[in-house]
Amino acid sequence: MRASLALLTLAYVLSQFYRAFLAVLSPWLAADIGTTPADLADASGLWFLAFALMQLPVGAALDRIGPRDTAAALLAVGAAGAAVFAMADGAAGIKAAMVLIGIGCAPVLMAAYFILARSTRPALFGTLAGMVIGVGSLGNLAAALPLARAAEAWGWRASVWGLAALTAAVAVAIRLWVRNPARLTGPGRGSLRDLVRMRALWPVLAMMAVCYAPAAGIRGLWLGPYYAQVFGTDPAGIGAVGLVMGLAMVAGNFAYGPLDRLLGTRKGLILGGNLAVAACLLGLGLFPAAGGGVTLALLVGLGFFGASFPMVIAHGRAFLPPHLTGRGVTLLNLFGVGAVGVMQVATGALYAAVPPVPPEAPFAALFLLFAAVVLAGLAIYAFSTDRTD
Repeated sequence: MRASLALLTLAYVLSQFYRAFLAVLSPWLAADIGTTPADLADASGLWFLAFALMQLPVGAALDRIGPRDTAAALLAVGAAGAAVFAMADGAAGIKAAMVLIGIGCAPVLMAAYFILARSTRPALFGTLAGMVIGVGSLGNLAAALPLARAAEAWGWRASVWGLAALTAAVAVAIRLWVRNPARLTGPGRGSLRDLVRMRALWPVLAMMAVCYAPAAGIRGLWLGPYYAQVFGTDPAGIGAVGLVMGLAMVAGNFAYGPLDRLLGTRKGLILGGNLAVAACLLGLGLFPAAGGGVTLALLVGLGFFGASFPMVIAHGRAFLPPHLTGRGVTLLNLFGVGAVGVMQVATGALYAAVPPVPPEAPFAALFLLFAAVVLAGLAIYAFSTDRTD
């Protein structure tokens, strides 16, 4: 199991990298091929939407053929997408590449969670799930200052070609060395319809739809244009801010699991963490030009408290029957990642609609939109049933 989880976690490092690297590459893409922030918002949204739409077939494949072949085959598609990105000469090429990369990254985290759910005690699932995301978030960090330095030294195209080669190598390694869990024996038929009928999942799905979108959207895309246009920050500076926010996200992923066991309430932990997310977003929306330590502290708080994703997955997983584990965790992931795609497209449209007078006005509007969405999700999640395994 250790080798399987290590390789799938490495693949998840790449997944985290790909969902966050547009923020840092945005200055080079704008200068070289003429992409705008709205173009990149659409491209980022397409990544998340492609990723989300793949969750249902990925879930069925995990239950039927296992994580090894599912992850290896689709990650190879992601490698091809990175190659398309490296050759792109306009916004259309970037968008097509992001769709392919989103498809390729779709199975890797859920494949790891599938192995954990089948091979570990339920009480440990939340902690181990958070650890996978915490380690995987190194990709988020690599997509900050290290990527900026690589693009400066070798150019963005050469850097992305290197990523394409690495992604292909990881796909081959998964096919060779990942081991599927033992197949379930005995009765165990079921379908997605059975999951949708489980009312206990409904408020958890609502929480999934809002818990990840702000941190992923802002760190993955809007951080770059925000700092460049409001504060005049150069690419290296944007990379440094992204690195700090990424470190906060890693710390949050490692913190939520132990707090779950310490506090004895999964629901209360998720509610409190996401209320803090809403507070950080309101601070950014009301004081978008504060700059300095104030803005950075709010982004760090957003990254840290916005890392409840694996804990919400653990809350939903606690209601799943064993024979629907694959489809269940991918249904939860569909809501979590699909909502990011929808919000990227929505915030891109909002950014284009709000006049940049003053320059921070469009960003204030999108921060406040994120805050309103989180608060709406919390209002629904408040009616959920707690479950701590």
